[in-house]
Amino acid sequence: MSDPGSESIAISGGGVSSAEAADTIRPKRVMGFRDLLLFYVVTGISLRWIATAAAAGPSSIVIWIGAFLLFYSPLALSVIELSSRYPNEGGIYVWTKRAFGDFSGFMSAWTYWTCNLPYFPAVLYFAASNVIYIRQSAWGHLSNDATFYIIFSLLTLTLATVVNVVGLNVGKWLHNMGAIAMWIPAVIVIVMGGIAFHRFGAANTFTLHTMTPSIHFKDVIFWSLLVFAFGGCETGSFLGGEIKNPRRTIPWAVFAAGVTVAFCYIIGTVGVLVALPSGEVSNLQGLVQAIAKTVERVGYFWTLPLAAFLIALSNVGAAGAYLAAVARLPFVAGIDRFLPPAFGALHPRWKTPWVALLTQYVVGIFFIFLGQAGTNVKGAYDVLASMTVIVYFIPYLYVFAAMIKLQS
Repeated sequence: MSDPGSESIAISGGGVSSAEAADTIRPKRVMGFRDLLLFYVVTGISLRWIATAAAAGPSSIVIWIGAFLLFYSPLALSVIELSSRYPNEGGIYVWTKRAFGDFSGFMSAWTYWTCNLPYFPAVLYFAASNVIYIRQSAWGHLSNDATFYIIFSLLTLTLATVVNVVGLNVGKWLHNMGAIAMWIPAVIVIVMGGIAFHRFGAANTFTLHTMTPSIHFKDVIFWSLLVFAFGGCETGSFLGGEIKNPRRTIPWAVFAAGVTVAFCYIIGTVGVLVALPSGEVSNLQGLVQAIAKTVERVGYFWTLPLAAFLIALSNVGAAGAYLAAVARLPFVAGIDRFLPPAFGALHPRWKTPWVALLTQYVVGIFFIFLGQAGTNVKGAYDVLASMTVIVYFIPYLYVFAAMIKLQS
């Protein structure tokens, strides 16, 4: 049986997904250890969450540590175990399908895919807010200009889609640049925070009282955002069929990325809190805002436009990486005929799941405009971030449940 733009596949029996069994429809294996490590860094770290944490004050440091120990660590161990056993294209879809059958496999993939659709415009809005700081005096008036945010998001989403349709061997360079660009602003804010602390002292007090998290319901809901920030170590497994030697590469990349992610979130948040009072931190522009405030106090003015550009680039890279990973879920579901067969089609020239990628692109455009409906720019960003979190934890329940079931 064949479809336009795809190659023929055979539906396998014995409870094994045809997405796993079909060797003739796999994309090329182009991801080595370095590429995968940088992929995990760019999907695992989002500098916007450092601003979100800093806005909550010093107690966010305790939440970061708790989220790493209680959520990221068991998630990473589950991903390492499951991806070592089943290093197939589709990751969570394959694991859940093996553990609980077709319906659960599809639902885990569906919920993961849908919860990430608002992610693309949210992260691109954050990138746009940082671009303004490249030339703050000339572009500052755009900070509340919805048209600017929409146009920037449309252009960068188009770029990320095009490079991923052309091929992961091309798209991975956008992801890699985003990961490298992620490091430099984090280092800048840490160093500048240290300089500010040395000259003026900390802008916030770090005591037992200020570092004790609130247990009010609204605050508990807010802390879930920081737990959400540690998600991402499962994404590389979605590309299992495109990773060189995945059984060996994935575990080491997950381990190295986990250390990097925890360091950037915890130390980066400390750097912001040392440099800027938590009440002055904005969710939308917090990190670059902290750098701007610190520059006013200690100098080194050249660091602001550099950091702003790199933060924007890192978030565009993150959007491209998630676009690539999440597209593999409708791709394998299309191969198994749980979605229209066109989703399982590879591009005849570039061997990429182009239908799934273009579908995400179209829906992403819808969310770019939907986020602005009846609200301002900051409100649109908050709405998009909240929409992402609401469904995000459902597929993680499937991961942990599949881990327990397949172990037994």
